[in-house]
Formats: sequence, C-alpha cells, structure tokens
Amino acid sequence: MKNVLFVCSQNRLRSPTAEQVFALHPGLNVSSAGTNNDAENPITPELLRWADLIFVMEKAHRTKLQKRYRGDLGNARIICLDIPDDYAFMDDELIQLLKAKVGRFLRM
Repeated sequence: MKNVLFVCSQNRLRSPTAEQVFALHPGLNVSSAGTNNDAENPITPELLRWADLIFVMEKAHRTKLQKRYRGDLGNARIICLDIPDDYAFMDDELIQLLKAKVGRFLRM
C-alpha cells in the first residue's frame, strides 16, 4: 500500500476533494491536510512522515513544506498539480482535473 497525502491551504476544498476521489483507489491509503495553521486538518510532522507521495495544489504549498518540515519529508516525492483555488468542494471540473493530473502518477 502507498500512503498518499493531498495538500492545499485550508484543507476545505481541493485536498478533501482529492482525498474523496482517490479514497477507493486500489493500493492506496489517502489523507489530506492544509498548510495554514487554521486549516481543517493542519499538516503535522507525523502526517508527512507517513506519506510516500505528496500532491500539493500549488508551488507555494511545496515551498512551505520544504521550508517548515524539511526533516520530516523523508523520501516522500512531492508533486505540484498546479490547480488554483478556483473550485468548490467536489466540483465536477476539479474532479476531472484531479483524475487527469494525479492519475498518471498512480499507475502501478
């Protein structure tokens, strides 16, 4: 099983949508978190150490992770999806974008 973490700023729209979309993907354990302190589920060192693969929605999220949690990232691969904060939770267009962008990295 691969542990996959989806990250956005507030963990209210993009990353929880991604978590739901990929929750039943075979061979994956998925979770989501936010980089902001007031996120629904804020990033923790333990969560980062758990992850094998981290998908961030924007380059700023990757930068925050690398600056704040460098020692906790281990060998996790961080992939930026370049998905702006323009979508509602479970928006059909967001779901299609996530499937297209994340799908190619999850082919096992």
